[in-house]
Amino acid sequence: MLSCVYRTDSGLALEERENPALSVGIGAVVKVSACSICGTDIRTYRFGSGKISDGQTIGHEAVGQIIELSDEHKDSFALGDRVAVAPAIGCGGCPSCVRGHTNMCDCLKTIGFDYAGGLAEYMAIPDAAFRMGNVYRLPDSPEYSGFTLCEPLACAINGQSFLRIQKDDDVLILGSGVIGCFHAELAYLSGAGRVVMIEPSEQRRREAGALVPDVKLIDPVRENTREAVTAMFGGKGADAVIVACSVGSAQAQGLELLEKHGRISLFGGVPGDGNGFIDSNLIHYKELSVYGAHASTPEQNRQAMELIVSGAIQAEKYITGRYPLTELEKVFEKCSAGEIMKAVIVNRSE
Repeated sequence: MLSCVYRTDSGLALEERENPALSVGIGAVVKVSACSICGTDIRTYRFGSGKISDGQTIGHEAVGQIIELSDEHKDSFALGDRVAVAPAIGCGGCPSCVRGHTNMCDCLKTIGFDYAGGLAEYMAIPDAAFRMGNVYRLPDSPEYSGFTLCEPLACAINGQSFLRIQKDDDVLILGSGVIGCFHAELAYLSGAGRVVMIEPSEQRRREAGALVPDVKLIDPVRENTREAVTAMFGGKGADAVIVACSVGSAQAQGLELLEKHGRISLFGGVPGDGNGFIDSNLIHYKELSVYGAHASTPEQNRQAMELIVSGAIQAEKYITGRYPLTELEKVFEKCSAGEIMKAVIVNRSE
């Protein structure tokens, strides 16, 4: 099979690999229907990764059809089932897992990092994913590529779970990519009154404005950001801020633009050690609440699927294009250049 493999000395490359098969520790083999490319994949393409071992197949936003299934799981699943996998797999026994926060597992293992991922023609699903409830069945659909966005949407759901956005809250989002747009849509679903995005890229602002028409957009290059935000929020700061980009200065800016008693999600992790961006005096004197967000739980992935199935979130509109695995190099180049908002690699041979 063809597979996108990470090499520590040369980056990503398409390689021929043997098809996965049932064995000890493998609960199922799926024929990959689609796998979307996320920001982490693009960063790996551009800069490499210290978290992925040499020779690992990447890709964690995958859906597929079960073609081999262990007897152990035949009571819950069947050959031919279309499934997705919440990629962050907990151990089930550590304190975080016991409390239901499996995404914070002390021994967390992730599809596309610790287990072979979905940017391939076939993918093995580990027994641990079945045991922890990370595998879930997809409904019948004429097109399955939209369900690859369950995972990034679930991550946004996780991030907003701390913010308690409610009716008429003013929400500020820094970054207008797919994740920023998901955050805007979720905020509106929670009853937010005004949602504003800060985005320096003209193309991204144009795309976000088309995808989420109610959102207001600020160009921080040409506008005084503080003045624009307070004008849009009626002379006050934001009730909730979501930093949906991996920029340390955006974390500092987001904190400054909060209203007293505001809440901020540092959703996008930053390169390096992450020090030096947060003003603790602002937190102290304005009584602000600061939250992190990492990955998502199986339940949040199911919630994301339900939002997509119901039409509350129209995942398909975020997909810029669908491409065969053989065009992966070109797709990564376009993603890196900002020409593609969301790319999905599809298996057209089904």
